[in-house]
Amino acid sequence: MAVSVSEILFSFVGGLGLFLFGLRFMSDGLQSVAGDRMRSILEKGTSTPIRGVMTGALVTALIQSSSATTVLTVGLVNAQLLTLRQAIGVIMGANIGTTLTAYLIGFNLQDYALPILGLGALVFLFSKNKKYQVIGQAILGFGILFFGLTIMGSGMKPLKDLPLFIDLMSSIDNNSIIGVLIGMFFTFLIQSSSATIGVLQQLAYEGAVTYNQAVPILFGDNIGTTITALLAGLGASVAARRTALTHFLFNSIGTVIFLPLFLMGVFKKIVVILTNYIFILLPGFAGTWDTLNIKLQIAQTHAVFNLSNTLIQLPLVAVLAFIVTKLIPEKAEDIDDQYRPKYIDRRLLNNPSVALSQAKRETLRMAYLAQDAFNNAVDYFNSRQEALLKKGKDLENAIDRMEREITDYVVLASQKQLSEEESNDAYIILQSLNDIERIGDHCENIIEQGSYASKYQVNFSGEARNEMDKIIEITNNALLLTYKALERQDKSVARLVLTHEEAIDDLQASYRKAHIRRLNEGICNGNNGAVFLDMLANLERIGDHCRNIAEYILGEE
Repeated sequence: MAVSVSEILFSFVGGLGLFLFGLRFMSDGLQSVAGDRMRSILEKGTSTPIRGVMTGALVTALIQSSSATTVLTVGLVNAQLLTLRQAIGVIMGANIGTTLTAYLIGFNLQDYALPILGLGALVFLFSKNKKYQVIGQAILGFGILFFGLTIMGSGMKPLKDLPLFIDLMSSIDNNSIIGVLIGMFFTFLIQSSSATIGVLQQLAYEGAVTYNQAVPILFGDNIGTTITALLAGLGASVAARRTALTHFLFNSIGTVIFLPLFLMGVFKKIVVILTNYIFILLPGFAGTWDTLNIKLQIAQTHAVFNLSNTLIQLPLVAVLAFIVTKLIPEKAEDIDDQYRPKYIDRRLLNNPSVALSQAKRETLRMAYLAQDAFNNAVDYFNSRQEALLKKGKDLENAIDRMEREITDYVVLASQKQLSEEESNDAYIILQSLNDIERIGDHCENIIEQGSYASKYQVNFSGEARNEMDKIIEITNNALLLTYKALERQDKSVARLVLTHEEAIDDLQASYRKAHIRRLNEGICNGNNGAVFLDMLANLERIGDHCRNIAEYILGEE
């Protein structure tokens, strides 16, 4: 018996490891193929709960991971790109989309695991094109998944004769709650409902688990997968924690509704009727409930459960939102700091395309904070209001903080496999961050000049005032054009920035000469001159940093 147990354990653990690796490898490949379109689809396709459900189902079916969709959704809610109600629809849809994996397992594709694995390996290893590489990765992961399932299946076959396992499964017949708890625990342990449902299907196929024992475990699997979202919500914003809790409540309420119906025999009848009269209409579907293998019966049950649960709870999205809002109230310390990083979220790092897109958004937000800092510094220089002095310090601290956090984030994203375009985006972001931070420093210098001017009662002559206003206006325009070029990666706008920077240089040189003339004529004194020249120097340096960013965008041009 000892040898038998070790064989079961080794085959199960090894097969499960390959299955999980294949699932993750395939999902990562599919996410790379989808790229930043996933985020775009989620943002644009969630205007109503119904569209949110369809979008969540589509994205999950594309990337084959409800956990990845849910974590991405929590990240987008945390970044304030999705509302709680929009996220609830996506999560409902993710539960539907994940049923595709169970169907694929039900079709016994493991008979073709080796040729699929071989094809994927050839494409992945020998393709020079990044796009074909990630497609090969997805195919290779698909093959590994089914190869792991084959090994796991052969290892689990003897379980049906193991007394301990027989007693455990028999206890589910007497108390279905035990089955729910087993499903919850196992899914929590390996963090993948697709994997646990795959194991369940294989156990049933080998005769170790009956259909009636499998369904309560299936319900538990659906609750257990919400742990991923709950963990993703830790340390996130209030809205993100509410989103994660909604996922848990949605699946838990579904189990509370459908488990009693299953025990009464009603739920199975619903599944059988839908199989025989609705699903049979689908292309490629042949036969009735009784002709399906037990793996497809479990897949069918999983799909009907998630579809029915969504239909019941979809009209109650507002109620769910109300419940989680009450359960997780907003406290004073939870109110967002307006200057904290808003778009970057470490939960999004598993998808470098999405992570870099968010980093670019955050960089632009930092750039417009630097624009705000510039306008604030100029206003302070002109008016010397104390409130503007404090705001200037807050903006400078925010810009410094954002530069550190975005840089760290982009470096982490760059540790993943990036395409040439993504590598270029990461380069532009990292280089631009330094220049934007330096623009913030020059704004701080302008504020210091304002304080100096206030202390020594510096006032410019009419001519000097007009010159300063003109160069400030052109510098402000250069900043706006720079950020526009950065946002759109627009080379024509970047060339306009270079034109503005040249104009700033010319004005700075011209105004220095005019200033020396005024000094010689006695129109300006030493203090006035020092402030005027320092202001010109800071504005000229801001122009230089605008030029740097424009040149990153222009690249080899």
